[in-house]
Amino acid sequence: MDYTRFRVRPDEKFSLKKQDPDFTGDFKDKAAAREKLEKDVEKLAELQEVLYADNRYALLIIFQAMDAAGKDGAIEHVMSGVNPQGCQVFSFKAPSSEELDHDFLWRCMKALPERGRMGIFNRSYYEEVLIVRVHPEILKSQKLPADTDWKNIWKDRYEDITHFERYLVRNGIVVVKFFLNISRQEQKERFLARINTPEKNWKFSLGDVEERQHWKKYMKAYEDAIAATSTKWAPWYVIPGNHKWFARVAIADILIQTLKSLPLKFPEVTPAHLKDIEVAQKMLEEEEE
Repeated sequence: MDYTRFRVRPDEKFSLKKQDPDFTGDFKDKAAAREKLEKDVEKLAELQEVLYADNRYALLIIFQAMDAAGKDGAIEHVMSGVNPQGCQVFSFKAPSSEELDHDFLWRCMKALPERGRMGIFNRSYYEEVLIVRVHPEILKSQKLPADTDWKNIWKDRYEDITHFERYLVRNGIVVVKFFLNISRQEQKERFLARINTPEKNWKFSLGDVEERQHWKKYMKAYEDAIAATSTKWAPWYVIPGNHKWFARVAIADILIQTLKSLPLKFPEVTPAHLKDIEVAQKMLEEEEE
């Protein structure tokens, strides 16, 4: 299956209403997807090793979605084979007082992956054009300049984000963004499952249900943000999310194809290093027990 079908093209008129959250492609059930995911997890681990050894590029993976869309599970399953030394995961909640004393990109800049590593943002600076747009009163706490262009603030932030991501890519940080697209009905069922299953009660928050009341506003905010910031250098992928097992397969495949597109290679061993290896081998073989 060509998973690039989920990529939002910069020149297309994007509409979330045209995206089917129930889509599962050629997979008829969870079992069929599990077999492919297992292979992809192994392949992703192999590519991550080369990324780490090559040490010229980094991969920034951004996850955005409505609550209960499966971001945590996707990260857990897709990245299950990756060496923890080469992967960093950051979750961004409500900003602290220190973070509010800086620009809206600052806290995410601090968490960018080093060369050779994968960095995962579970939510990100995109919250600044999503939840903040749905709840514009949040802007009051952000200490913005008096001459801020309030009429065009979202357009200006889209521009800031796209310029920032282009800067990252130009410096070797490859940016891939996933929106896990679930239906309102599916979210309701997942919330009820958390409520009706005692061991899942800890996942439930009344605030999640309260935010659900703004569903249409969130969909509009996501649609506009994705359309404005999906670029050739930092694309958005809208992943059908009603079936978690399919979303995980799609994400893994896209990450594999992204890494394969990079000119990654293991460092070449110099003649001097080869000589050292020969000396070390001889020392070890002659070592007395």
